[in-house]
Amino acid sequence: MAGDFARDTAVSGSNGCYRADLSPDWEVWGPLGGYVAAVALRAAGAETALARPASFSCAFLSMARFGEVEISVDTLRRGRRSHALALRMEQEGKPILAGQAWAVDAGMKGFEHDFAQAPDVPAADRLKSFSELADDYDQWYPLWQTVEGKPVEWRQGPSDPTWHCWMRLNETPALHADPWLDAARTAMWMDLMMWNGAIPPHFSSDGPRPLEYLAPNLDLACTFHAAAPDPEWLLCEAHAPVAAEGIVGCQGRVWTPAGALVATGTSTLFCRPNPLADAGG
Repeated sequence: MAGDFARDTAVSGSNGCYRADLSPDWEVWGPLGGYVAAVALRAAGAETALARPASFSCAFLSMARFGEVEISVDTLRRGRRSHALALRMEQEGKPILAGQAWAVDAGMKGFEHDFAQAPDVPAADRLKSFSELADDYDQWYPLWQTVEGKPVEWRQGPSDPTWHCWMRLNETPALHADPWLDAARTAMWMDLMMWNGAIPPHFSSDGPRPLEYLAPNLDLACTFHAAAPDPEWLLCEAHAPVAAEGIVGCQGRVWTPAGALVATGTSTLFCRPNPLADAGG
């Protein structure tokens, strides 16, 4: 059975001490970093009484395993309309993630403007999915049985370091009831898109072959501009303009089908040799 995002990111506990079970349905090289971040973000939402997630940032400290994790959530500052939280995830005493989140009150008054311009791309219903495009889709990581993607361009040779892709969960949760669950989905897409934006210049022109390096995210930062509980599909837009000395800097944005900007974010990818490339596999 494919993963269920609401169930697989759920946390239990109270008063700053939470637990969760990481599901193998979200596997890439291990648990997808964005999935781990989504679990941490839901722990922040469980700790605060404020309804709106404003921002989230984290450092990925080590690779998690599938199974139980512990999340501690501490208050850094609490005001009438804002709440700063520190997060730490561990697994059998091993640090997995450290981060922080800001929660704010819903419906606050302030500056209002919107100059965001969504990319001019075809709608999701006009595009083919990866499962229709890739001959070896059944060999992709288990994550891709849990989510569905429709790339704006299907590129298998070298190209610019960008990625435009519509993404959805195969099991779409009821997001209206929990804005933190909505934000957790967005944070996961933000993490997922960065690798995909970074690698197009490094595809082989001689056909599919293992990339020379793997590049997990060292960190992830998201600013949440708007909720998106209604759309099933969200557009992921990633750019990785510079890679140098083992580091790739990435920028991302998430959009609704109506062109509303849901979130912006950044991440830093850390290159390390791909064993499959070294083995010639």
